[in-house]
Amino acid sequence: MRAVESTTHEKVSTLLSAIGQTIKGKKETIQLSIVALLAEGHLLIEDVPGVGKTTLGHALARSLDCSFHRIQFTSDLLPSDVLGVAIFNPKVNEFEFKHGPIFANVVLADEINRTTPKTQSALLEAMNENQVTIENVTYPLPRPFMVLATQNPAEHHGTYPLPESQLDRFLMRIEVGYPDLAAEKEILKRYTNGNHKHRVEPVLSPEDVLFLQDQSRKVRVTDAIVDYMLSLVHSTRNHPDIELGVSPRGSVALFRAAQAMAFLDSRSFVIPDDVKRLVHPVFAHRIVIARSGTRNRTDTFTLLSEILEQTKVPA
Repeated sequence: MRAVESTTHEKVSTLLSAIGQTIKGKKETIQLSIVALLAEGHLLIEDVPGVGKTTLGHALARSLDCSFHRIQFTSDLLPSDVLGVAIFNPKVNEFEFKHGPIFANVVLADEINRTTPKTQSALLEAMNENQVTIENVTYPLPRPFMVLATQNPAEHHGTYPLPESQLDRFLMRIEVGYPDLAAEKEILKRYTNGNHKHRVEPVLSPEDVLFLQDQSRKVRVTDAIVDYMLSLVHSTRNHPDIELGVSPRGSVALFRAAQAMAFLDSRSFVIPDDVKRLVHPVFAHRIVIARSGTRNRTDTFTLLSEILEQTKVPA
């Protein structure tokens, strides 16, 4: 049993190290992205241009020996460009379905909020049910399946804000942020030797990913921790300054993310600190401030911090 645990944690450590070779000085960000993978969720990376959102997505995808497709979302992109299309084949006198880029283990939806809501909605079924339906025929997606989406903040020009139904399908929303001085110096050094594009070698197979996801589900969550999570969820629904609270899907997201966080820290049980670390990335994109109906990043962070402070932590 100990040999299995040792091998499991070694796989996770190898994945952390592989991504860390490309993304410097962002340990927390890397850990959260791996938590999303282990929890079988989808990840939204939102930040200003040029801080490495796409690089993080590429690093995570390339560290897995899985099928990978990148979709550059633009204003003229159509749903069929994402899902695929049925084309008539005169040789056999019938329609044949040509798979779109959504049929991959890892899909990088780059700048997802630069395409129209019609095309954004093409991802809804895929992200929620791991399948797509075309011409009344349902096609299963491969396992594992993960959507890594990047976007610029909604106030930037040329963006279409993601609707609540789309945001709710992302397990977490994270930021990359500016690198610290040492990390940025190392980035610049890469350019001096002409090798600024670090190649990430795959370290996990699809079978490895499915195994780690299954192991993370075995992490124990006591009733006290479950009650703590639900208290936080219900506080968002009953808060006078919040118009739209966290959905049941958000409750499940916090539960699975907490299991994955404990698993990442080599523990077989969830502790309150796991929940506290995850409340902002799991909840912030799911709530709507009451007074305006739009998300204000600062106010959302403050409200969630207040809810954390006011909620009794289990012993």
